[in-house]
Amino acid sequence: MKILKEFARYAVGALFIFSGIIKVNDPVGTAIKLEEYFQVFASDIAPFFEWFVPAALFLSVVLSVLEVVLGIALIIGFKMKQTSWILLAMIVFFTFLTFYSAYFNKVTDCGCFGDAIKLTPWQSFYKDIILLVLIGVIFWKRDSYSSLLNRKVGIISVGAATIVLVVVAIIAIQHLPYIDFRAYKVGNHLPTLMQNSEPLKYVYIMEKDGETYEFETYPSEGGYEYVEAKLTNPDAAAKITDLNVWRDDTDYTEELLTGTKLVIIIHQIEKTSLKKIDRLRNLTFKNPRFTTWILTSSGYEKFEAFRHTNQLAAPYFFADATVLKTMVRSNPGVVLIKDGEVLAKWHFNDTPLTDDVIEILNRQ
Repeated sequence: MKILKEFARYAVGALFIFSGIIKVNDPVGTAIKLEEYFQVFASDIAPFFEWFVPAALFLSVVLSVLEVVLGIALIIGFKMKQTSWILLAMIVFFTFLTFYSAYFNKVTDCGCFGDAIKLTPWQSFYKDIILLVLIGVIFWKRDSYSSLLNRKVGIISVGAATIVLVVVAIIAIQHLPYIDFRAYKVGNHLPTLMQNSEPLKYVYIMEKDGETYEFETYPSEGGYEYVEAKLTNPDAAAKITDLNVWRDDTDYTEELLTGTKLVIIIHQIEKTSLKKIDRLRNLTFKNPRFTTWILTSSGYEKFEAFRHTNQLAAPYFFADATVLKTMVRSNPGVVLIKDGEVLAKWHFNDTPLTDDVIEILNRQ
């Protein structure tokens, strides 16, 4: 039991630290995931969950920092009674969350490890069940753990970690994630990621006379009832499947990925920051080195009014809101793409000058 007790302590502590740091790296991404949960719960359980949507970013920072701090407190044995109670409450809540997502197929990616490690809803639930067992051991043996540091040093360590993590999270919000785990990160060639790396292979699950059968090719003989098709080489599937750019019923996706495009991304114009609007406006002036496009998920009439009010003269096109939020964690944000390769990305607080863009192009 002693070995299990110590294993639980260090395994859970390390996992919480890792998971929390991934989220602190990208608080905006975690906030987007929380908004998804709140909207689902508001629709399925109670409307009051909508009240939490405006607080999603604040809650993202709190929960992300809390994960890391709890992991540190657990490993150093700091205030184990309080730590074990908070851990138990969190894991019970998250186990319910992941079960609900998996069983009702509501949120297909829990965001447990941000964009660094993708888990299916059921994988997330099984992970939480294992954590629930380990945290149950910690809670049961909470009085038998000894602290690795004295009380004063423990308070200083946990307090300092909290302050540092909050600052790190705020910087990530005001700029961009320190590490970009998404398919649209700088250096990626988008057309390549929009294709399968090899032909996809499936196993067909069929039923006949109450028996279940698996076939590598769809059975030609009759009598079988189709159940499902399972992808056997998911790693070969395209990493980008939802990038579509359109206007007036015309698809401009291929044109976006041809030539040099400076893309200004504006979604949810009600939440768009106008802090650097003068710099954005300057980027819309014609330039021989690049073409400026604006991508938005807002409706035509709303964006027309917004564009005229802020004198944004560049041509604009429409794309899915989730795709735009994935491309850059900023509203507005700027992305430089040359022949499909992402060369640079900027948060609106770091909106570049035309000279900055040209300097990057000169290095190519």
